[in-house]
Amino acid sequence: MVRILPVLALSACLMAQDYDVVLKNGHVIDPKNNINAVRDVAIKDQKIAAVAVNIDASKATKVVDVKGLYVVPGLIDLHVHTFYGDGPNYRDGQLSVIPDSHTFRSGVTTVVDAGTPGWRNFEVFKKRIVDRSKTRVLTFLNIVGAGMGGTVEQNMEDMDPAPVAAMIKKYPELIVGVKTAHFAGPEWIAVDNAVKAGETANVPIMVDFGTFRVERPHRELVLNHLRPGDMYTHAYLAWVPMLDENGKVRQYLFDAKKRGVKFDVGHGGGSLVFRWAAPAIKQGFLPDSISTDLHTLSLIH
Repeated sequence: MVRILPVLALSACLMAQDYDVVLKNGHVIDPKNNINAVRDVAIKDQKIAAVAVNIDASKATKVVDVKGLYVVPGLIDLHVHTFYGDGPNYRDGQLSVIPDSHTFRSGVTTVVDAGTPGWRNFEVFKKRIVDRSKTRVLTFLNIVGAGMGGTVEQNMEDMDPAPVAAMIKKYPELIVGVKTAHFAGPEWIAVDNAVKAGETANVPIMVDFGTFRVERPHRELVLNHLRPGDMYTHAYLAWVPMLDENGKVRQYLFDAKKRGVKFDVGHGGGSLVFRWAAPAIKQGFLPDSISTDLHTLSLIH
């Protein structure tokens, strides 16, 4: 009995603790609660229990000094490709990544697949990737029914907005928008049908403009075709006519921002050039979101 008492006392002490972990002295950035300052953060049962200037360390089972580090909510990567499988491309293929292999170690808790599945294969994507991942996986549904990868993305017969909108309405908690990508033709059909699907399902669209053509100028895309809340990804892509002959950001880009169009980084393997990004940011043309465009090829660049 004498040997058991210390164990019982320790157990009672642990049970009495208010918090499982307290992170001390970290720089907390919490946009929702308008916090950008040094704060302590207490965790109980895997949930944030308190955020304060000084939390009593004696109330925690474990205390970690994170001075000099940032403490933030779980990050959201708005543009990734996660439809991993045994095929050669993005949809159901080996160009996509497995979410849990690349998220938590980087502080990411939610990823948004940017159009890898289409309406024809979304439920396969859901069963194989979404339902099996610890990471929260959301998606922009491709306007092309077959999804992303190869010549199928040029199939204008498979850009019907009706089944896209129907699938979004079936899974509104998982599908957050519509994506068009890599289209090479002179037509506006990919963008305009994506907008139609977005209007029907009441979600935004994301555009990877594909091949830049004189028949469909980038200026016209962001000023006339995209709605407020829609987004253009690969904001600092070399093909974007961003700077004029004097190195100034073209006014149409600021005008697009004023009308509510969003610009996403979508870094990828070659979709950001510093000769565009550095002067543009210096002149006040900042992205609305910073995303990785993570896929197996961008991992090695």
